[in-house]
Amino acid sequence: MAITSGANRDRPDAHAHAQTTTALAPDEVSAPAEGGEPAEADESGDRKPRRRRRWRRVRIALVIVGGVVVAAAFALRSPSPVGHWDSAEGQDRFLAAYDAAFADLPEPAETIDVRTEFGIVRVYRFAGTGAATARPPLVLLPGRASASPVWADNLPSLLRIGDVYTIDLLGEPGMSVQERPITSDADQAAWLHQTLDALPEESFHLVGLSIGGWTAANLVLHEPAHVASLTLIDPVYVFAGMPFETIVRSLPASVSWLPRSWRDSFNSYTAGGAPVEDEPVADMIEAGMQHYRLKLPQPTRISEERLATIELPVLAIIAGRSVMHDSQAAAETAERALPDAMVRVYPDASHAVNGEHPDEIAADIAALVATVE
Repeated sequence: MAITSGANRDRPDAHAHAQTTTALAPDEVSAPAEGGEPAEADESGDRKPRRRRRWRRVRIALVIVGGVVVAAAFALRSPSPVGHWDSAEGQDRFLAAYDAAFADLPEPAETIDVRTEFGIVRVYRFAGTGAATARPPLVLLPGRASASPVWADNLPSLLRIGDVYTIDLLGEPGMSVQERPITSDADQAAWLHQTLDALPEESFHLVGLSIGGWTAANLVLHEPAHVASLTLIDPVYVFAGMPFETIVRSLPASVSWLPRSWRDSFNSYTAGGAPVEDEPVADMIEAGMQHYRLKLPQPTRISEERLATIELPVLAIIAGRSVMHDSQAAAETAERALPDAMVRVYPDASHAVNGEHPDEIAADIAALVATVE
């Protein structure tokens, strides 16, 4: 069941001023959040012109893995069992930065809010620009605290492959709204499966960046029905563990009341030393890190034995200079566990590989997709 109303970027529980599609998962069990009615349409539909493409040497490492590692243990705790904003002002700051960063994306053809057992999941559909639009679309899962705007540099080349959906991860800063606790890897797979199940297509080429890569692999291990292929872009907790130095460096980044410079230092470290610039997507991630309280379980490292059970076509992209794992060990694990996979090591890439090598990534994904047809 779907209620159509078009291209809204407001949160489902906020006042709305553009069109949206709200889809209900078939096995919906939760009631709408208070104030969570679908948005009304905006007459204008105007957008700011696309800014010059710069990938912003922001290179903010897109994931902000400090939250992945230690948010549960070191961030200030609150009694709420679900992810939430610490204040209306903090949420407003994030939404303003999100909107500014979203202006760098192509105009979405459709905005969809999918009700799942665990909350409302924000999905954007972008119409492909190439000839092969009949194939299963791509579904992009971002890194921690980055949401859909993090794909700005990737969408132009990916849209030449076909239609693209982007998803704001549930329980993360973004337009998705968590309503019930997510307490296990199975729960993480369940909300994503329910989201894909509510979309009109039967199957999808799943693409995950960093923690989004773990989320994609976790889905395939629990609920693979809608996945045609799997692309993992420098995923964490999939092919190798996280180095101790990265864990230690991430601790200050996970404490919201410490100065921004501490988080910028960690983000620069994950991006190979590149400076963090004053850039909308960087401001968005900073606002999310500072004002959103994650309530998610620690991801379980995926063992080689479990990886070996994946029978789908897989592309593994490993950043040669990533600080999130030992890149050589990660590549070797991928080759052992998934002998039929396409394993690509980008030697000069940092963990911000998607912004550094968007065209190469698109070419590798196109090659993977071609094997499925």
